[in-house]
Amino acid sequence: MALFAANRPPNVVIIMADDMNDYGFLGAHPDALTPRLDAFRREALTFPRTYCPAPACVPSRAAFFTGLNPHRTGAYLNGSDPWDKPGFDRYESMPELFRRRGYATWGGGKVFHAKITEARRSAAWTVDAGANGGFGPHVLPADQIDGQWWGATSWTGPDSDFPDVRTLTQAREFLARHEDGKPFFMFVGLWRPHTPFTAPKRFFDLYDPARLRLPPAGWRHGDLDDVPPEGQRLAGVWGQRWTTSGVDHPEAWRRILHGYLACTSFADWAIGEVLDGLRQRADYANTLVIVTTDNGYHLGEKDHFEKSTLWEASARTPLAVRLPGGRHAGQISPRVIGLIDVLPTLAQLCELPAPGHAYDGRTLAPLLEDPSSAWPYPAFTAHRDRSAAWRDERWRYIRYPDDTEELYDHTVDPHEWHNLAPSPVHHEVLQRFRTLWPETWAPSLGGRDG
Repeated sequence: MALFAANRPPNVVIIMADDMNDYGFLGAHPDALTPRLDAFRREALTFPRTYCPAPACVPSRAAFFTGLNPHRTGAYLNGSDPWDKPGFDRYESMPELFRRRGYATWGGGKVFHAKITEARRSAAWTVDAGANGGFGPHVLPADQIDGQWWGATSWTGPDSDFPDVRTLTQAREFLARHEDGKPFFMFVGLWRPHTPFTAPKRFFDLYDPARLRLPPAGWRHGDLDDVPPEGQRLAGVWGQRWTTSGVDHPEAWRRILHGYLACTSFADWAIGEVLDGLRQRADYANTLVIVTTDNGYHLGEKDHFEKSTLWEASARTPLAVRLPGGRHAGQISPRVIGLIDVLPTLAQLCELPAPGHAYDGRTLAPLLEDPSSAWPYPAFTAHRDRSAAWRDERWRYIRYPDDTEELYDHTVDPHEWHNLAPSPVHHEVLQRFRTLWPETWAPSLGGRDG
């Protein structure tokens, strides 16, 4: 592909937000304010139909960095800590491959979100900026709805109280001092808008909570009535959050929405700060930039907060890629892709060394050439052993370990309100998806549903 400067590998920058759904990334919620992302999308090619390999941070990132879906590795859940498990050292990670290719590699913030060995850390990064302190600061006692993780606090302390601010400061320092002659790979992992919903006060002040639209467009009474018991169980994995902050407590629901939107705008600002540092470099023209998120997020859809389900709200992870020279700037690809496709794409474009295992994803190079070209590959999302979903351009199909199913037609039901799986009319559609079911599933490395 003639995307890059002749005889010079491209720089690659990935910015991954945490739990950012389409409210701000794509403007799916009318009140969301994300001006920096909006500006970036005007110079990027956006894939609004991108889906995560797992609807939780740790397994999604494990798949993203290895190019292997959860059913291949057993990393299905948060708390699985896959990177220090026996046998996982067979899988060379994305930054390790870039470093072996001769790139300078920088990583900071929320990256793997799991313990990694010192040997692997050294193999991955020439500059390791660290996690910068984790999720804090937490919700203040007066603002808590259900403990320090659930509620919303407008933070009046310094910005440096937040790990994302420390990460973006280090990222910009690296960009300012790195010499133009050597290609670099940078992974900036943001902690927001993940809980706790705390952000500098100015981001809360962007919104008038009394004017926020509730309920979200994707919520309606009785939505779980046609969902199998296992789906209903997943809707309740976050305990009391729906019962304390849902339809019976609209003001608490409004506070949660206000906090999530404020944290989304905070993440948007942080993304913009990193991008501004990139734009100041002389080699920006030869830099590929990807902005995405690790999993989606429910704000009440399906009577559920958080992620860890197999529905659209959990699985959708919009992605925008700024190609060198601004190719396809402002365009939108209608194709369904997966985060699992990013590593094989970079492996081809950057001529990365072979990792010793075959990737599950596919290179997106044809879509980077022609965003509307044919792409007949449904996206796959797994949660727990033998629990998964497929998404193509029309349908979402879900299957649970007890073989119960859900099927949604997104041409007429974008919020997945009507489960069509019990209808004999759709037998052929169901059969087509059933043939995609993996024959083998790796034993689970453990963890938790929520």
